Amino acid sequence: MANQRLARIGVLGASGYTGSEVVRLLLAHGRVDIRLLTADRKAGQEMGAVFPQFAPYALPRLRSIDDVDWAAEELDLVLCGLPHATTQTVVQALLAASPRTKVADLSADFRLADPAAYARWYGHEHHALELQKEAVYGLVEVYRRAIEKARLVAVPGCYPTCAELPLIPLLEAQAIDADEIVVDAKSGMTGAGRTPRDDTVFSEVSEGIHAYGVARHRHMAELDQEFSKAAGRPVMVTFTPHLVPMNRGILSTIYVRGRPAAELHAILAETYRAEPFVHVLPQGVVPQTRHVRGSNMALIGVVADRITGRSIVVSALDNLVKGASGQAVQCMNLMLGYPETTGLGQVALFP
Repeated sequence: MANQRLARIGVLGASGYTGSEVVRLLLAHGRVDIRLLTADRKAGQEMGAVFPQFAPYALPRLRSIDDVDWAAEELDLVLCGLPHATTQTVVQALLAASPRTKVADLSADFRLADPAAYARWYGHEHHALELQKEAVYGLVEVYRRAIEKARLVAVPGCYPTCAELPLIPLLEAQAIDADEIVVDAKSGMTGAGRTPRDDTVFSEVSEGIHAYGVARHRHMAELDQEFSKAAGRPVMVTFTPHLVPMNRGILSTIYVRGRPAAELHAILAETYRAEPFVHVLPQGVVPQTRHVRGSNMALIGVVADRITGRSIVVSALDNLVKGASGQAVQCMNLMLGYPETTGLGQVALFP
């Protein structure tokens, strides 16, 4: 398929930040044909009317999901940027009508392998349990081979991606104490989505920073799941997210106890030596969010703490690209048999 024609792609939830970011990346991809864009509240509008940066480009008019005939669309792959809970029923209907269509889902609906964990953290039973069984977690650097064969991929959350990339290799190597991990993470405003809320208007968030979801953020379940797999035993992580008055970016400052920092750095450097989208900085150098803005790159730094036996690992990524839409396109490329880096070569925009 990849060598014969452009892949027919649909983007669900195209009027949101992750959906529009998918569209931005696909416009520069070169091997896909965007056939369907949905956005229920904006249905009937041109994409350029919702996001003026797309005005020069020929894109399908936004449609309501209820008006889509999945079998008739004959899509090769759908990138789904819908809210959690909504996604389960939509994907279930899509795959029932068009079983050959593949799905890269950016919501949280298929990330948790344990249905009981999903119900506990999201407040309702999972409505597509059979599909959950076949879903592959879309952290490419860990599950690349499984993603290549998957029909349904659950793209990881932005916060989990930023913490899992540096910590999974260290846990697998038993180089750190799995019970002594503290993740202090800070995200830009786009992580809160585009739907207007009182606590995300400019005057509520500018000139300040605040923690939220303290001791109860839903991404804890995702972190626990992947860290437990890596460690080979149950792991519960301390994780606190913060909202920062900037548009893009996540910076995770991670405190660990274990082998000396030089050994941790060596493990990460070797793990990601050939990876196109993860780069380990020289020991003692830490990344900044401005150095990944607009790119699909994750940067990792390791510093020895002044306390013996402790190290500080700092990771940074763009929450809308490597933390969401870029990683989704990375998964899409693998699922369709394209080179993994296709459409994702943009260097970070700095300054």
